Amino acid sequence: MSNDNLSLEQKYKQVTDTIRAYPRQLKQSWDEIMGLYIPEDYNKVKQVVFCGMGGSALGARIVDSLVFSRLRVPFEIFNDYHLPAYVNDETLVIVSSYSGGTEETLESLHEALSRGSKVFGITTGGRLGEILHKRKIPSYIFNPINNPSGQPRMSIGYAVGSTLAILTKLGAIHFTTSEIDEADLAMTKALTEFHENSPETTNLAKLFAKKLKNKLPILVASEHLIGACHTLKNQFNESAKTFSVLFELPELNHHLMEGLARPAKMKSEMHFIFISSNLYSEEVKKRYPITSGVVEKNGIENSTFSPRSSTKLAQIFEFLALGSSVVYFLTKDYGIDPLIIPWVDYFKKELAKGNK
Repeated sequence: MSNDNLSLEQKYKQVTDTIRAYPRQLKQSWDEIMGLYIPEDYNKVKQVVFCGMGGSALGARIVDSLVFSRLRVPFEIFNDYHLPAYVNDETLVIVSSYSGGTEETLESLHEALSRGSKVFGITTGGRLGEILHKRKIPSYIFNPINNPSGQPRMSIGYAVGSTLAILTKLGAIHFTTSEIDEADLAMTKALTEFHENSPETTNLAKLFAKKLKNKLPILVASEHLIGACHTLKNQFNESAKTFSVLFELPELNHHLMEGLARPAKMKSEMHFIFISSNLYSEEVKKRYPITSGVVEKNGIENSTFSPRSSTKLAQIFEFLALGSSVVYFLTKDYGIDPLIIPWVDYFKKELAKGNK
């Protein structure tokens, strides 16, 4: 049954079923890629470039903010039609498109092949899957059995697990199955706390959704949680049809605080969410209470969330469990369809007309 034929309640159920399946997405993608054969010469690359758009790039953003201190080679993300000039036969280009039909990603694939780069593909099929299969390019063409919503932005477990796994297989980073299992456990515990049947008085996701109704969420994060916040911003945009922005701290301390005065009428529309962490560097941790104090003195509502998990990866998935649940409750409170993206679809149709 296609999403178009489902009732609104059935769509809400698909969303909640998908959120609860994040741990299974993570485990499925990690296990399946760790079991793949990767040519030995892929281990000799000197840099890794990740190409993907929208939801297909969310996992790479999360991994990028998580592993920068553990990478043995440069890792960059490009959301465009073309690759940087330095990409050559010593570069691994990871091309990711959930649907397999993203035109920017397909163009990047063709450029990578023309330059003799090593290529690895991540997709559920489509045109990208056909090319990868036909040309026998190493790839992860997966069955998204744990994403009943069918939405790329809700395949976050797949996206993170596959990116971590391929980088680990190549020796670009070192991650272990036990670290994945710990993140899986933290996420499962958080999802139980944020379950729809949990009362509002003890359900942090419901409380945040109540605070954010009819507000503009302004997300503030640092270090390993920046990529996860980017995911939440996308979900606010696409699922809850809500404008949201993300700022990184300490960078915002050098400009944003002076921009809080105007337009004055916007102050009542905004709500800052500070994503703090006991695993941030000491230099960054001390900035959070001061920055939230500045926001408070400017008359703007703000809240803080601090994940309790003991590792960075576990904190990421604890936060993703919270954020996805907040967006779900907000979407349901608005009574809007969480799966359709009419303006994105309209744009793609108009763009296709111009390409004919």
